Amino acid sequence: MKSNYKAALVACALVLMLMGGVPSSAQSTNEKQTGKSDKEQPAAPVANAEEDAAFKAFNDVPMTPMDSAKKAQLGEDFVKKYPQSRYNLVVYSMLTSLYLNTGQIPKMIESGTRAIELNPNDVQDMAILAQSMPRSLSKDLGERTKQIEKAQEYAKKAIEITPTMPKPSATLTDEAFASAKNVVLAMAHSGLGHIDVMKQKYDEAIKELEEAIKLDSQPDPVNFYLLGIANQQASHFDDAVTAFNKCAAIPGQLQAACKGNAEAAKKLASTQLSAPK
Repeated sequence: MKSNYKAALVACALVLMLMGGVPSSAQSTNEKQTGKSDKEQPAAPVANAEEDAAFKAFNDVPMTPMDSAKKAQLGEDFVKKYPQSRYNLVVYSMLTSLYLNTGQIPKMIESGTRAIELNPNDVQDMAILAQSMPRSLSKDLGERTKQIEKAQEYAKKAIEITPTMPKPSATLTDEAFASAKNVVLAMAHSGLGHIDVMKQKYDEAIKELEEAIKLDSQPDPVNFYLLGIANQQASHFDDAVTAFNKCAAIPGQLQAACKGNAEAAKKLASTQLSAPK
């Protein structure tokens, strides 16, 4: 199951919003990425005019489907040429969303991981990986297990850190900042809910997925689909019907499956006892 393109772009935009924008100096980048001053760690390399121009060329390419290949190539070229650049957190974060939406999952995981290595508190990329990795698991059983464990780790850390984040700029409104954090939290709870469904922890899955849906301003059919599955398996048949119907109302690849599942849940509701909540 693939994530919504717009949702991923919103998440990528949060890199700039929650980090306070593109870094303007080596010192400010150090402090924003790690929370430490230059007295506590080595200063980030100072960019030169050529590096600034290369980053600007990358950053100026729109985050649209038609421009994704060009932007991805510029990003790959940039991090290869400037492996220590102070701009690399932003570049890797944008590449994470681009690779997600072009279906290049291994590259998405690699870029997201690199971003998180640069900033261990990078909740945006943690949330993207936490939601998307369970939806695109490797066919290799060992690798699948590692992906699930890592996604769960990222989700829990994003949920822990995000509410405590200070607003990075006085020019950012409280409403916009709260909305930005909600996007991150919605993705993280979605990832945990999906993992709980896979582990057959349906009551826990319901709580996580309901929280994701509540926080998400842009309904994600995958979350409604998973919530329907969790409720059906927990014998909450009426709630399953409701979730599947909401999924079916959203245009996309899951519509037909959700319509069929809604009908099946209705039949179960008429022939089996529902479990108490």
